[in-house]
Amino acid sequence: MSILEDLAATIAERAKADPESSWTAKLLAKGPEKCAEKFGEEAIEAVIEAVKNDREKLTYEAADVLYHLLVMLESRDVALADVLGELARRQGMSGVAEKASRKS
Repeated sequence: MSILEDLAATIAERAKADPESSWTAKLLAKGPEKCAEKFGEEAIEAVIEAVKNDREKLTYEAADVLYHLLVMLESRDVALADVLGELARRQGMSGVAEKASRKS
């Protein structure tokens, strides 16, 4: 199992926890919209650090982005395995071809 799969499993488990004892449960209790908002905030922070060329802070923010992405997926009952499957489907395909293959 990869670190992302381990983290997704931990998030799924903590979703059942008391929101007073778990940041993950607290965030999920606020609903999918709040989870999406928090993911967006973290993504913006990562972009800022990338623009600043601060490798250490970008690494930290990128970890936050991945965590909050997994929380957002959990909030909408989207499995990491489904996302990984989609990435596998796209592997070896050009971005132009992949975009053209999407349903309108």
